[in-house]
Amino acid sequence: MSQIRTPIANGRPTIREIAALAGVSTATVSRVVNHSGYVSEQTRRVVERVVREHGYSANRSARGLSGGRTGLVGVTVPRIHPAYFSVMVAGVTEALYEQDMRIVLCPTLHEHDREVSLLERLMHGTTDCALLVLPEESSRELRTLMDHGFRFVVLDPRKRIDERVPTVSAAHMAGADQATMHLLELGHRRIAAITGPRGWMATDERLRGYHAALASAGVLPDPSLVIESNFEVGGGHAAANALLSMAEPPTAVFAFNDQMAIGAMQAMLERGLRVPDDVSVVGFDDTAEAEIVTPHLTTVHQPLAEIGRMGVSLLTRLLDGQRVEALHVELETKLVVRDSTAPR
Repeated sequence: MSQIRTPIANGRPTIREIAALAGVSTATVSRVVNHSGYVSEQTRRVVERVVREHGYSANRSARGLSGGRTGLVGVTVPRIHPAYFSVMVAGVTEALYEQDMRIVLCPTLHEHDREVSLLERLMHGTTDCALLVLPEESSRELRTLMDHGFRFVVLDPRKRIDERVPTVSAAHMAGADQATMHLLELGHRRIAAITGPRGWMATDERLRGYHAALASAGVLPDPSLVIESNFEVGGGHAAANALLSMAEPPTAVFAFNDQMAIGAMQAMLERGLRVPDDVSVVGFDDTAEAEIVTPHLTTVHQPLAEIGRMGVSLLTRLLDGQRVEALHVELETKLVVRDSTAPR
């Protein structure tokens, strides 16, 4: 154990200065002041002594006023490799660079307990604030995080959350309405929908847009044409096989993301069907794969990079204590017509 160093001359100390004075890491100081994790009794006594002598406060807002920021922003994200998440993270990284801030990237693998553990680390001295991409936490858990003074913004919320929680998302309903209207204008009436998991905000909003477009065209919805899936290629493949096995299969399929649309196209190819001559297909997201797959996929462009950049803009204003008029930002979506759709 290092000896305690010379006290700070003026001002409220930061967690880094307390750690330096005690000869320990910032993580150790965080564990001591927040009473979490194992710390030896000897180390605990030393840290507690330094904390008492220098009036260190674990309150984040107090540290912000004292200028004790790390310049680091935590970003929790389910996974890195799908184009969907990587494009959003790229937007975040670029915007943070412009603010002279850096990213602490934390993949959660869609695991609730893992995400909660990562957030605790981010909150207790590691970062100044965070961006939570498609978070697993409940609305109650996110409110608790806010009540502890930690600044964060949710990007692409998985479920509807408390109105006080700042969010940035895409106009899911409007995008789905555009996609379905496009197929209706091409003369299709048996339009299937391969949705995401039930209860997800993106799924519910896109399903509302799908139904709204059918209603505006006077087409009665057929529940058998709506199949719940998982936003994965394999899920789209399985759903398309089920749809194409119907006595009266659909002439068009609207998959609620590009991955499932590609899986559906694979199933059609395996059955000897041609896209779009036999079946038209529309996706959602406009990821890089949409332009690589053959035929090129008609899809709804979701401004993923812009969502990341807008999240940083909103977060920095909150961090600086600026007044924010709109806590919930919804960015425009746009239909991109390519080669996978054609008249019935």
